[in-house]
Amino acid sequence: MAKIVKQTELKARPAEQPFKYPLTRPFVEPDWTRFAGWKDVTKAQWESALWQRQNSIKNIKDLGKVLGPLLTDDLVAEIERDQLERATMSILIPPQMLNTMDETDLRADPVRRYMLPIISDRHPEWPNHPLASRDSLHESEMWAVEGLTHRYPTKVLAELLATCPQYCGHCTRMDLVGNSVPQVTKHAFAGSPEPRWEAMLEYLRKNKTIRDVVVSGGDVANLPIAKLEWFVSSLLDIENVRDIRLATKGLMGIPQHFLQDEVRKGLERLAKKAWERGVDVAFHTHVNNASQVTPLVRKAVLSLLEMGFRDVRNQGVLLRGVNTTTKDLLELCFTLLDHGKIIPYYFYMCDIIPNSEHWRLSVGEAQKLQHDIMGYMPGFATPRFTCDVPFVGKRWIHQPAEYDRMKGISYWTKNYRTGIEADVADALSRRYEYCDPVYTLPAEGQEYWRRRAVEPAKS
Repeated sequence: MAKIVKQTELKARPAEQPFKYPLTRPFVEPDWTRFAGWKDVTKAQWESALWQRQNSIKNIKDLGKVLGPLLTDDLVAEIERDQLERATMSILIPPQMLNTMDETDLRADPVRRYMLPIISDRHPEWPNHPLASRDSLHESEMWAVEGLTHRYPTKVLAELLATCPQYCGHCTRMDLVGNSVPQVTKHAFAGSPEPRWEAMLEYLRKNKTIRDVVVSGGDVANLPIAKLEWFVSSLLDIENVRDIRLATKGLMGIPQHFLQDEVRKGLERLAKKAWERGVDVAFHTHVNNASQVTPLVRKAVLSLLEMGFRDVRNQGVLLRGVNTTTKDLLELCFTLLDHGKIIPYYFYMCDIIPNSEHWRLSVGEAQKLQHDIMGYMPGFATPRFTCDVPFVGKRWIHQPAEYDRMKGISYWTKNYRTGIEADVADALSRRYEYCDPVYTLPAEGQEYWRRRAVEPAKS
C-alpha cells in the first residue's frame, strides 16, 4: 500500500517591502540639448574630454550661459552670497555632472546640493561645529614626506596633486585642494611635483611594512597619463607594494577622460604590468546619488574592467539632502551595481570641516541607515558605513566604545599608532572623540555646545 505523504504548505512568498526592486529610474544619458547653452552640442563634442574640460562651469556667468532663464535671480543671489560667506570650494562643475541635475527644480536637486551650495542650504545657527578644522583628519601632520600621509601601519595615501575635474562643496581636503575662496586661502605643496613624487617612492622603498598605496590628490584624472603611468609603474617596481588604489571622482564626473585613446593605452600597460607582478590595482570613485550613474560612466568602468583592473569601487559620503534616506541609498547602491558595474564599498561620514554642518549626520542616524539597508544586496556589495575619527582612522559606524547622545560625542579606541604618536604613552588606551552636528542634539546638548563655543573667547 502506497504511503501517503502530507505536503507541507510553503509559506515563503513575495511580500511588500520598504524598498521595491527592480529599479524604475530609466538608465539613459540625460539629453544635454535640453539646456539652452548646449542645444547645438553634438554627440561627438559631448563625448570629448577636451570639450568637457573647456566647457566646465567655473562661475555664475558660465552657469547662466548654460541654464538661461532656468537660473533665476533669487538662486543667483544665493549662490553669490554662499561663495562670499560660506563656501570652502570654488565652483567647478563639468558638463557631464551638471547634466545629471534636475534643472526644473535646482533647489531640491541632490547633486546641486553638494556641488553648488546656496546660502539657504547652510544651517542658520550652526554652519560650523565649534571643533571644525580645515584639516580635520590631521593628514598633513602625518606626512612622511610632503603629500605622503602615513596614517595606518601598512597603508599610505599619496597626494600627487591638488586639483580635480570638479570641486565638491564637502571636500575633506578643502585645506589644500582647489582655488582659494574668500573664506579659505588654500595651502600649496612647497616642492615641485617630480621631486615630491621621487621622495614618496624612496620612502616606500625603504619602509618594507607598507603594502598598500592609495594614489589620490586632488584627482588622478587631472594628472597627465604619462605622469600617472610613470608613478604607478614605479610603485609596481617596489617589491613590498601589493595593493594600489587609484582614487578618482573623475570616473563619474568626466568619464570621457578615461575613454581617450592615449589614456586607455597607458592604463592598459599598467593593468598588464600589475597582472604580471601579481599586484591588485583597483579604481575608487565617488558617486553620491543614483542620477550620476549614466551609460557613459558604465562604458568607462567596463573599459577598466576589461583591461584587467581588480575592481571599480565606490566610496560615497553620507550627505543630508543628497543620499541619506533608505530609499535613496538603496537606489544608489543598486544603480552602481546593476548599471554602473561599480561595487558599493564605503559610505563615509562627512568630515568636521568648516561650514559642513548642514550635510553631516549624527552617528546615531548613520547607525540606523546601516541597519535599514542590510539584507537587500549581496554581502560583497553591501557598503559599510564608516566614521573617519581624527587621529584614529576609519571605524565601522557601530564601533564606538561609548556614545553620549546628549552631547553628541562618540568615543573611539584604536589599535595602532600613527606616525605622530611614537612617544605618546596612552595612544592605544585613550579614547578619541567624534562629534555629531549640534542641531541634531536635544536641547540640553545644544546648550552644552553653546556654552563650550564661547569658552575660548573668555580666556
